[in-house]
Amino acid sequence: MTQFNHDIEALNAELSTKSPREILKFALSNFNNIAISFSGSEDVVLIELAHKLANPLQVFSLDTGRLHPETYRFIDKVRKHYKIDIETMSPQPDKLQELTKEKGLFSFYEDGHAECCGIRKIEPLRRKLATVDAWITGQRKDQSPGTRSNVAVVEVDEAFSTEDKRLIKFNPLANWTSEEVWNYIRMSEVPYNELHEQGYISIGCEPCTRPVLPNQHEREGRWWWEEATQKECGLHVGNIEK
Repeated sequence: MTQFNHDIEALNAELSTKSPREILKFALSNFNNIAISFSGSEDVVLIELAHKLANPLQVFSLDTGRLHPETYRFIDKVRKHYKIDIETMSPQPDKLQELTKEKGLFSFYEDGHAECCGIRKIEPLRRKLATVDAWITGQRKDQSPGTRSNVAVVEVDEAFSTEDKRLIKFNPLANWTSEEVWNYIRMSEVPYNELHEQGYISIGCEPCTRPVLPNQHEREGRWWWEEATQKECGLHVGNIEK
């Protein structure tokens, strides 16, 4: 396990003034066992920035089994474009079968998305994070002003740390806006999900994602039947039960 004894608050203050590339360079140079979380959306920016800094890259994606066909094709396109392995983490079949047998395939429309996301996203993520010392995400403050406005550039991931391991989480794009992300995507001519051309901005599972209208915030296309303060799947919330 990597020894990382930095004062996180001081380090966050220092890195907050740095570019995403500088933050990634720090993260990749200080951790040998660190993984990039790739959601099949704008996280491709992380891979574009990082693939010249480290070889090989450790990249993973959560395959919930309910993603759009375009997202699966995009994940494979990124794998081929950068010549990298992308590990797909899938839900435990027995837990998934139990849920769908008891409640069907669309129970989240009736009782909220937390249970489904817990099985399809959180458990596979916890399984992956148990194998690394740090991880890198594409979280940004502007993605959801109600829940992500305080996203730090580097933090201790209290949700997935254990008594035996302090898990470190880097969010190199925290201070970038959606406009900056897309300017970079266009400038670098990197692959992107075809769904973005159909009005999708924040892309998750197919049943829980829809295009947004002009002037709507991107998170309004996620779990639209729920309150705005509930529009998180639990991957980035610090009060998840371990």
